[in-house]
Amino acid sequence: MALEEFEKEELNDRDKSYLRMRSIMDYGMGLLWAAMGVFMIFIKRFNTDLAEKYGDSTFKTFGAVCIIYGLFRIYRGYKKKYFRDR
Repeated sequence: MALEEFEKEELNDRDKSYLRMRSIMDYGMGLLWAAMGVFMIFIKRFNTDLAEKYGDSTFKTFGAVCIIYGLFRIYRGYKKKYFRDR
């Protein structure tokens, strides 16, 4: 069976529900990671003790990494390519 034929094959109900659950989880986790990144970038506006403890560039770098990872999780949830290894 060629790879193209496998991709066009219908999924059973169990695989569809797994795909839906995993996609929703990726959307949710992506939003949480992106929100944490925005929080880290604008941490001085939230008046936390962490902003005084560590450097501003550390928070901005970690915030950018969190936003990039969050966008990746959202993209992965959108593409729904979870059955590649089968």
